[in-house]
This record gives sequence, structure tokens and C-alpha cells, in this order.
Amino acid sequence: MKAANSILSSYGTTIFTVMSKLAQDHGAVNLGQGFPEGLEPPAVLKAAAEAAEAGPHQYPPMTGIPALRQAIVAHDRHFYGLDLDPEAEVMVTSGATEALADCLFGLIEPGDEVVLIEPLYDSYLPIIRRAGGVPRMVRVEPPHWTLPRDDLAAAFSDKTKLILLNSPMNPSAKVFDDDELAFIADLVIRHDAYAVCDEVYEHLVFDGRRHVPLMTLPGMRERCVRIGSAGKTFSVTSWKVGYVVAAPALLAPIAKTHQFLTFTTPTCLQSAVAFGLSQPPEVLDHLAMDMAARRDRLADGLRGIGFEVMPSAGTYFLTADIRGVGFNGTDADFCHHITVEAGVTAVPFSAFYQDRAAAPSHYARFCFAKLDSALDEAVARLGRHFG
Repeated sequence: MKAANSILSSYGTTIFTVMSKLAQDHGAVNLGQGFPEGLEPPAVLKAAAEAAEAGPHQYPPMTGIPALRQAIVAHDRHFYGLDLDPEAEVMVTSGATEALADCLFGLIEPGDEVVLIEPLYDSYLPIIRRAGGVPRMVRVEPPHWTLPRDDLAAAFSDKTKLILLNSPMNPSAKVFDDDELAFIADLVIRHDAYAVCDEVYEHLVFDGRRHVPLMTLPGMRERCVRIGSAGKTFSVTSWKVGYVVAAPALLAPIAKTHQFLTFTTPTCLQSAVAFGLSQPPEVLDHLAMDMAARRDRLADGLRGIGFEVMPSAGTYFLTADIRGVGFNGTDADFCHHITVEAGVTAVPFSAFYQDRAAAPSHYARFCFAKLDSALDEAVARLGRHFG
């Protein structure tokens, strides 16, 4: 038998699937995979049900239904002051992962270099490599996740096609500040590159911070692609409704990729997301307040057991140092151990690095986008286990 694609075949099953299966097998409280519980807005769910009943049930426009594209334009105007053309600068995708694939396949030529900041979401590297891109890695380090400016500048060259920037950042929960964004923008402009910006956690920033799209900085409007996710904004991850915002010249090749991947996204879900984005802005502001309270609830509980918990400026993840409870194995050992022995699941932090052998091995990522009862039960189980 001839071999399958060597790049994609070289990757194992994603860590989220592995840990969720282990959690299910052992009846564990799953704080590993990042799917929310108890946060789905009833009005948005009702809008989806009504749209499914009403139809239509055939292919919608490839770039998304007009109502949703217009709602995205209104959303970005209100929150970020962006003035977008819904016909030429907005495209709906089947989730943010598809949007990432569209951008990377549409923009990268074989041999192009792509700058990435570790730790990073695990879908980035397989897509970039399959597109023929060459990753150039830079790390932010716990506990402060400071941007290493000299390293980042050294990663750029005449071969750089783009930087893939995730802010708010999964899994570190870092939110890049204005000064860091300006530094990144300067590098992009200086090297005549693009920026693909994964901003799916845009409405999950805490403690008075604000999300600033790189696209809003001087000189970046024509160089940036902005990716959003209704799954994260409205806590409906199974809907797989994402979107891409970019200048026409950038969106054109991305749209060509989209037409050959998924082509379109369910009409009823697009309609519900359009309704959701058209609600008063306070609805989205409330999500961040609710999530910050859950963050603090879990962080306080973990600290009470003995974990050192890293700051979480955004997303719905906390990083904890496992050495505080006297565990001497690796992060992978720890996450397997607490799932089987304590009934709580987390994700090993080393899974978010290109070279896992050289990655930090004493951190675990916990998701706090769960019911208070689940967070309390997880803390109680870990407390009993570690004494």
C-alpha cells in the first residue's frame, strides 16, 4: 500500500480528544477540553431553532448570508472602529479552524516562512506544514509571558510571508498590549509581510483590559486578516460558525480556498449568530464578567490546594504549576494521574509546543468555562487527593 501524506500522518490524535476520552472512561470532571458549560445564551439558541424550522435548507451564499456579514460589519464598527465592506471584506466559515486553514492555504507558497509564538494552539503547525510553510518559532515564557522582542525580530526575514498571532492567547491566557502590538506591526510592515490574527477569544478579556485587533494599528488595515468565532463568543462550540475579515486583495485568495474546503455553513446557524451579534453590546460584556468570576473561583480553589496559578488575562484557561502539590513526574504523567486517580482532567502544557521534549514539563492547563458545581467538584476532588 502506498503511504498517506507524510506530514499529516506524522501527527497523533489531538491531545483534547485523548484527554476527553480518558475523562469519559474514568468519570472525571473534564477541565481539559475547552468547551463551555452553562453559558449558551437562550435567546440565541431560540433564534437557531426558529431559523431551522423556517428554512431555507439549501446552499446559502458561499461567503455567508447577508444578514450575518452585515452583523459582523456592525460588530467590528462598534467595538473596534473598523469600516468594512460586507460584500468584499467579510466571509463566513465553518468554524475558526477552517478559517485558519483557508488563510494559510490561500496565502502560503511552499518555502514561505511563518512566524509563530509558542505555546500555541495545536492546529497551527500541521496546517502550515501541509501548505508548504516553514515555521519560525518564538517563545513567551511563564509566569509573565513577556514578548521576547529580540527573538521575534530575529525570526523575521525577507522569506517571511506572515505571522500567525493569537490574542487573547491559548493556552497562556496572555493578552498582547498596545506596545507589543505596535512592535509586531512594525516588523510586519518592515518585512512586507502579512498577519493572520486568531482573535476567537476577543470578548473574553478580564480585569479592565480591552482587546485591540492588530488590524486597527496604522499601516495594518491592508496587511491583516482577522478571524472570529461565534462558538467562543456565544459558547456554542459545536455550531462551527467562524468568520474572516480582510481587505479585498487578501480575502480573495482566502475565499478561493474556502470554496474548495467547506464552501458554506448551515443557514440556520448563520441566522442565529447574526441575531446574537445584533443584540445590545452589554450582552457580550456580561460574558467576560461571568467568565472572570469562574476564573477566580477555580484559581482560588487551586491555590488553596497548593498549586501556583499563572495570571489569566483572557480566554477561559488557567495554567498551574504542578510542582506545588509535590508531583515530580511530567505534565503528561500528571494529567493522566489526576484523571485516573482523582477524577479530574486537565491538559499537559507541553502539548502546545513544537518540540515537546524541550518544552516546559511542569504545567497543566485547566478550563474554567464550566458550571460552578463542576469547578467546585473538581477542586474538592483534587483537594482530597493531594490532601
